[in-house]
Amino acid sequence: MHVSDKILMSVAAGLLGALSLTAVPPVQAQGGQAIRCESNDGKFNRCAVPWRDAQLTRQESKGACIRGQSWGVDRQGLWVDRGCRGLFAEADRGRPGHGRPDSGGWRPGPDWNRQIRLQCDSNKKRYQMCEVDVGRRGRVRLVNQMSDTRCTEGYSWGWNRAGVWVNHGCRGQFVVDRRW
Repeated sequence: MHVSDKILMSVAAGLLGALSLTAVPPVQAQGGQAIRCESNDGKFNRCAVPWRDAQLTRQESKGACIRGQSWGVDRQGLWVDRGCRGLFAEADRGRPGHGRPDSGGWRPGPDWNRQIRLQCDSNKKRYQMCEVDVGRRGRVRLVNQMSDTRCTEGYSWGWNRAGVWVNHGCRGQFVVDRRW
């Protein structure tokens, strides 16, 4: 074995060791298993869960964890945003407003599905989140770039259920097609 191969093997072993230290074991919650999900650096994140709905069992972040704003569950699973970090477990199906989406839980009012126009600016080329509940089936599109800096979806602007984000100097007007 060459010296470079030995170095590569030791680096790989060290990385595997570090990864095993960062893995978080599941935590037991009432009635089952809890899963830790966290928004790092205030960014949107998804966590796979084996349930259709979740409840926050313990907040572990300084930033608020508010259902529908900084965490929620949709067809793709559990999501967190804006620095929310906590332990989540399967929602209590006996509680009103929780459980399967078709179980008679919370539904938005008749004016929910509509278009919302907003302007979102990355001042001094910094990340900015412009909050608006896009909804489960909503979409966002850039309708007017207002900056000299090019606005490129996925790089200098994007969106998630919690709203529209801009970065790298992108300033623009956006249309949110909010859909439940």
